[in-house]
Amino acid sequence: MYKILCLNKISPIGTKRFGESYTFSPEMKEPDAILVRSASMHDMELDPGLLAIARAGAGTNNVPVEDCAQKGVVVFNTPGANANAVKELVLCALLLSSRKIAPAIDWVKTLKDQGPEVGKLVEKGKSQFAGPELQGKTLGVVGLGAIGILVANAAHSLGMEVYGYDPFLSVDAAWRLSRSVHRSLTLDEIYASSDYITLHLPATGDTKGMIHEEALGKMKGGVRLLNFARGELVDSAALLAALGSGKVAAYATDFPDSSLIGQENVIALPHLGASTPESEDNCAMMAVDQVKEYLENGNISNSVNLPSLSMAREPGTERICVIHKNVPGVIADFTSVCGKAGINIENMQSKSRGGYAYTVLDVQGGDTAAAAKDLESRDCIIRVRVIA
Repeated sequence: MYKILCLNKISPIGTKRFGESYTFSPEMKEPDAILVRSASMHDMELDPGLLAIARAGAGTNNVPVEDCAQKGVVVFNTPGANANAVKELVLCALLLSSRKIAPAIDWVKTLKDQGPEVGKLVEKGKSQFAGPELQGKTLGVVGLGAIGILVANAAHSLGMEVYGYDPFLSVDAAWRLSRSVHRSLTLDEIYASSDYITLHLPATGDTKGMIHEEALGKMKGGVRLLNFARGELVDSAALLAALGSGKVAAYATDFPDSSLIGQENVIALPHLGASTPESEDNCAMMAVDQVKEYLENGNISNSVNLPSLSMAREPGTERICVIHKNVPGVIADFTSVCGKAGINIENMQSKSRGGYAYTVLDVQGGDTAAAAKDLESRDCIIRVRVIA
């Protein structure tokens, strides 16, 4: 029986996929895996038997990812599970940033007690909320991952001219991107040509504060900027100065800070990107499926700290799963240990990611327990698990 600790409320659409071989609760002791949404785990003491953590969402800032890798705990996320929800909110923000819809709604509320004069006042006052249409305008999409691709394709369907920038665009992502989306080779191209710019990339050492004074200075006058990725990507002080000068016509974000709240031409939303029941269901299902596949078969997909590796089970074999340091000679050690234990290796795969590697061996015969114990004694080995 596998034991799952749920640190947050997880959609039952997901947890019902566990089946009879699993038990889960928010009070689980000595769990095999943890499901988490927003709860911070940085001060949490991890049980020595913990094998996996699945974050029901894309970001893993609340999980001690590197510490988990050092302890042989696989950390999963669910990229793309909430992509449609975020895409729809970004499309909404494109309209909100253009047509001054939110200020217009607030202004109409002030006319409540004007009686029969409302109609005349509306006609007289509506011009202050005029804004451009999206059709025919240029949208620059920075980051063409699961969300960026959906936004780019949808914006093209709305009649926008779309340019995309992503130096790390994967082959799979490229297949999903509309042929009508133009490729930009540099950010400067996006800045110089776009009427609207939307950000869809993670906050890293290279991207934090990337929208700074110099970057804003390269943009077209009256650009409308959308940030539904990470608040840290934008220098708020530089942005406010650009709004004040008219360089930026509007800023829409899902990550408000105190300096942005209440500022004219800032549309600040309370991190609503993934706040849909469909998104929560999708994230939960994806997280549960990834945990089950790892616990039952040792296969890894969408890990943020270890390499992806998936290998079909060989009939009649046991599976040895090894998390280890990415150093020379390790694979030779595995074959030597298996030979010494009288084990025949039927199939094997090994993948690396940075300083860590993961190797899976389907084996027959011999003493797998002795082989596992022998492997665990070696300095370069982090965790060994045998799946019958």
